[in-house]
Amino acid sequence: MNYHQYYPVDVINGPGTRCTLFVSGCVHECPGCYNKSTWRLNSGVPFTPAMEDRIIADLQDTRIHRQGLTLSGGDPLHPQNLDAVLQLVRRVRAECPAKDIWVWTGYRLEELTTAQQEVAALINVLIDGKFIQELRDPALIWRGSSNQVVHHLR
Repeated sequence: MNYHQYYPVDVINGPGTRCTLFVSGCVHECPGCYNKSTWRLNSGVPFTPAMEDRIIADLQDTRIHRQGLTLSGGDPLHPQNLDAVLQLVRRVRAECPAKDIWVWTGYRLEELTTAQQEVAALINVLIDGKFIQELRDPALIWRGSSNQVVHHLR
């Protein structure tokens, strides 16, 4: 998996102060997407074990309380991202059990494959659905368009 950006302190992409990782790769290519640069799988930089360690360390850092981890992109549930995302989510659950995990995806909850459902079973919140420019609503919280749904899974 590749990623484009990592924010160790983020107050925009989910509630509270969070760590946020924007992964590479998205098959949805929604017109009007604000993260077009993340669509290509080979864009960005490789997600390494050292980067995974850094995220865990940041989540455990007692100097800055972080509520949790946000995974966005691109699409964290892109088939080629699933192994790395699942490993990261499992590790956060094991080593940072009090932290919540939010994931944004263009896939709909009811359409998730078995592998994608493995990730969903471990996260707290899934925001699903493609961004649809005609349904864009800046007043929505955590969503760009009104077709997208915030699922509280845990």
